[in-house]
Amino acid sequence: MRYNLRMETEPLIPLIAIVGPTAIGKTALALALDETVPAEVVSADSRQFYRFMDIGTAKPTPEERAQMPHHLIDIADPDETVGLAQFLRLARAAIAGIAAQGRIPFVVGGTGQYVYALLEGWQTPEVPPDPALRAELEAQASADPAALWARLIALDPEAATFIDPRNLRRVIRALEVCLKTGQPFSAQRRRIPPPYRVLHIGLTMERAALYARADARMDAMIAAGLPAEVEALRQNGYDWHLPAMSSLGYSQFRPYFAGEATLPEVVERIKLDTHAFIRRQYAWFRSRAEDIHWLDVRQDPATHTRALVSTLLKNQSKDSLGAG
Repeated sequence: MRYNLRMETEPLIPLIAIVGPTAIGKTALALALDETVPAEVVSADSRQFYRFMDIGTAKPTPEERAQMPHHLIDIADPDETVGLAQFLRLARAAIAGIAAQGRIPFVVGGTGQYVYALLEGWQTPEVPPDPALRAELEAQASADPAALWARLIALDPEAATFIDPRNLRRVIRALEVCLKTGQPFSAQRRRIPPPYRVLHIGLTMERAALYARADARMDAMIAAGLPAEVEALRQNGYDWHLPAMSSLGYSQFRPYFAGEATLPEVVERIKLDTHAFIRRQYAWFRSRAEDIHWLDVRQDPATHTRALVSTLLKNQSKDSLGAG
């Protein structure tokens, strides 16, 4: 059964967020709901923003994108940076456009910070990167990361409450904003409740089984030509130091192309790093939201999600009738 989502009064945009660790099957669930609601996907996977990086980021295939339109995929070249502020601007515009067509926006991805910044209504300063300043800060980070962190805290003590000092990229960005604007980064962050009624779906499965699933996907990526994809990026001048090239599944190839590691060694490194990434993703999602409906992917999550979607849209209809 499809629901008619074209309503004269719509106080809140119904939105379905599908989150979870890498390789869990988030895109597959979104596509499985195609017969339930007319929907389009807003990608919240920060690695899928970049062109020419298809295999290693597990982008939806052209057939999958034809089945359900996807937004915020292939929006930048690998030598560009899509920061949080730009993501929020583009994602909010995409959601509004999808809703204006009477369709449901699905926010799908495993980049927790981006998902929650969107769902919690973060207002983030859109300060363009300053290459010279960033190079200076990156040099300091390489020489003395503790000093870099101390520099940020001296300018913005509140930053310690929401930035991990080990995340040097975020430390550098916060410092960059402080230095470019003359204001603490934290003072420029505020939250405005977004106009969304959110159904929050989290996908999970037993950890060892998920590791095995991620490993199998890595093997499939190698067979599909991931080493050649990385080599093509290098041949096109995309440097290892670029944020896009530091992504999981790409940066680990650096010793391989330097003749310092074999392909099996690189594959094993990627698998171990993916396991660690999965653990961090779980920690992030479980710490950020109490309203996630956690569904085991081996227990027909599509059926459970359809029931939850039905409830969401019934409540939406009641609110719209009341508002009218």
